[in-house]
This record gives sequence, C-alpha cells and structure tokens, in this order.
Amino acid sequence: MIELKNVVKIFGHRKAVDDVTLTVPPGAIYGLLGHNGAGKSTAIGMMLGQVWPTHGEVRVGGHEVTSHRQQALQRVGAIFESPVFYDYLSGWRNLEILSHYTGPTSPARIREVIEWVGLTGREQSKVRTYSHGMRTRLALAQALLPNPNLLILDEPGDGLDPEGIHELRQTILRLNHELGLTILLSSHLLNEVEQLCTGIAVLNQGRKVFEGPLTNIRTDRHWLRLRAGDFAAAARELRATGLITDDREGRLIELAKGVGADQVVRFLVEQGMAVFEIAPEEPTLETFYLTLMRDSRV
Repeated sequence: MIELKNVVKIFGHRKAVDDVTLTVPPGAIYGLLGHNGAGKSTAIGMMLGQVWPTHGEVRVGGHEVTSHRQQALQRVGAIFESPVFYDYLSGWRNLEILSHYTGPTSPARIREVIEWVGLTGREQSKVRTYSHGMRTRLALAQALLPNPNLLILDEPGDGLDPEGIHELRQTILRLNHELGLTILLSSHLLNEVEQLCTGIAVLNQGRKVFEGPLTNIRTDRHWLRLRAGDFAAAARELRATGLITDDREGRLIELAKGVGADQVVRFLVEQGMAVFEIAPEEPTLETFYLTLMRDSRV
C-alpha cells in the first residue's frame, strides 16, 4: 500500500530523512516510531505529497506520489499536523465545507462517517463546544469522507485522556477489521502501538533503525526479573559462580546455558541472601524501543 525506496529529504544542510526504505502492506495497522525530529512527519509529508523527496521514490497505492499525486492520493485519508476547523460552525457544516476539497459528498456519507466516529447527537453543535477528544473524532470523520482504503494518522492520540485514547483505539481497530482499511499510525504512545500494530518501522535521526513485525522485538536473550535484598551483590556472586552471564538495570539477570531459576534461588539462599521474586521478564515495545535508541546513537 505504501512503499518508500531509498528516500532522502534534505532541508538546507540537514538530512531530515536519510536513505529510508520501508513497506506498509495492504490491510496492516503499521506503526511509525521515533523521537521528535527523527523524520516521521517529513516521511508522512512525502507520502501525502506535501513534501517532495530530494532523492528516492515514494509510492502510495502503486502510484508514484511526485509524478501521479492525484491517482496516488485519491483514496487516502489523513490526520496530519493539527486539524483546523471553523469553531463557529457545527461539526456537520464543517464536514460539508471540508468535503469540497475531496470531491462531492452526499449527506448520507457525512451521516455515515459521523456514526463511525461516534459523534452522533453532537453533529449540530458548534465546534467551539467540542472537547479535545470530540475534535479528534471530527478530524477522523473528515479523513473518512473520501471513502479511503488507506488512513495515515500522525499522533492522533496526542492530548487525549485515557478514556479518549481507549475510544480512539477501538475505532481504529473497527476501521481496520470491519472496513479493511490499511492504517499507518505515527505515535509516541508505545503502549497503544503495541496493542494496535502488527508491524513497525523505527526512525532515529532520519535513518531507519528497525523494520519488521512486532513479534520480532522478542530477542533470543531470556531475561529474568530478580528482586533480592541486595541485587548488586547477588548479581556479582551469580556471575562469579557462572550461573548468570549478564545483568542490567539493577533488576534483570540472564541465566547461563543449562541453568534454571531454581538453581539461582538455591544458591542465593545458601549465601544468606533474601530473594523476594524471580520471574521471566516479558519484553515490551517500550524496552525494545529504548534499547534500540540507545544502541543506534551516533
């Protein structure tokens, strides 16, 4: 659905995007991650034809964006940067006006997208009375007006409270599962990305440092969480006896090959050390991301 091939974008003397290649397959919910200034918004801008690449190729729906922008974007909806509405008009009237940018839109279609995003009953209220969450839903309704098969959402959960984030997550899942929309999601909310996405790409200083399914964040290294009276002393003794090969963060240990957790507990108890917990540490997207950022620093 989206293909970037060796894409570079240079602003002045700065490379905002540096030789990025990635693929978003049809039907996926795909996460684009990275710190502020990593190049995410620039990459999305190129996908939407708002920023021209310096080098490389950007394809959406099989069409090259720079040379065939209309064909590439005719079935693309997006929330990009801060959506702007006419606060003194109703949500319905805003959608009527904004629909003129994408083509003729029937009242039935406007009603349909309002129902999809959960604004039914408030569509005739002036937008100035809307909460932040309702404005986000209105922005999503606008993105759905052209009946897209691809949604590009840049930080859609920014500023939402926990209830709003939950409602947005459920809406995104429904749009993907029930309408079959491909969704590219840029977000700093790693827990949400982990719950929503099947694949991710991570940018750091304009370069892609990871791309793949979320299952690939699981590493071959198996860490155990150890809560002991004195972790540093426990880790030092376990290393000295060869029961562990590594420790980190003042709480995690990596067992040597063939060693079981029971052997670790037995040894520490025999040494007179208190053991409160030993359990497998399930890898999370957050720990994977932070490790990736640390290891990819240049």
